[in-house]
Amino acid sequence: MISRKEAREAVYGLLFETEFKKDEKPEDIFAVSCEEREIPEDDYIRDVFFGVLANLETIDALASKYSNGWKTNRMTVSSRTIIRLATYEMKFVPQIPHHVSLNEAIELAKKYDDEKAKGFINGVLNSIKDEIEKEDGSN
Repeated sequence: MISRKEAREAVYGLLFETEFKKDEKPEDIFAVSCEEREIPEDDYIRDVFFGVLANLETIDALASKYSNGWKTNRMTVSSRTIIRLATYEMKFVPQIPHHVSLNEAIELAKKYDDEKAKGFINGVLNSIKDEIEKEDGSN
């Protein structure tokens, strides 16, 4: 059994890798990466990886809206990947509390991104969280 934290990190790795393999099908990237990195069969990993990719337009529109002029294609690959993952969780995975998605995003940023990226990611995600909560009346 894999922890949610480990599963989230696996999804981050898959999404990050996808950024560099634009000519490959996501299904192939997923299959090969899971085999090579021995990522366990896990519904969260599969659902979130393919869910982020299926909803990229919506996710990137939210990220661009709150990134103070930084379109997602101008962000570092790591920051963009972290923001996409957390935004997907907050918008499409209601069983995960928003503050958990946000905190886990900051942990990923500490581990995989530049020190200065934490504040940027936190600001963007807090704004996205506020909009999502206003839309659906949740927290």
